[in-house]
Amino acid sequence: MPYISLTPAQRKVHRAEAHHLDPVVHIGNDGLTPAVRKEADAALKAHGLIKIRVLNDDRAARETMLAELADALDAAPIQHIGKLLVLWRPLPEKARTADEDRKPGPREVKVLKFGKRPGQKPEVKVVKVLGNQRITPGGKLKRAKVRKTSIKKNAG
Repeated sequence: MPYISLTPAQRKVHRAEAHHLDPVVHIGNDGLTPAVRKEADAALKAHGLIKIRVLNDDRAARETMLAELADALDAAPIQHIGKLLVLWRPLPEKARTADEDRKPGPREVKVLKFGKRPGQKPEVKVVKVLGNQRITPGGKLKRAKVRKTSIKKNAG
């Protein structure tokens, strides 16, 4: 699998995004082991853009590691600076099932209760409102009334 080729402008954007990242994969003295490849692949699937720290002092060896990783993981080599390697691969599309029958879950609402004296701070109360409830103007929870449906409409 050849690695992804990017334009210099795209590479520049990814370098800027990777600047604040911490290394998520470390390559030790054993070099590129299958475990390192597996971790780098998992990190690319999760993040898309990763930094890898290499503990080897040989610059040529680090260059070959970057090329091998990019080729093996079908990723784009973004940067090799010092002992850090940066790889990028587009994130895979997540398959989401649309559950049409699903209703909205509970939501938290802040309710202010004002005191009887002016100048007193209002009491802030966080209330969990379920799907079948509503908040009255007084700040109390009430169950929503069940809507009656017509027998004639359901029969047809």
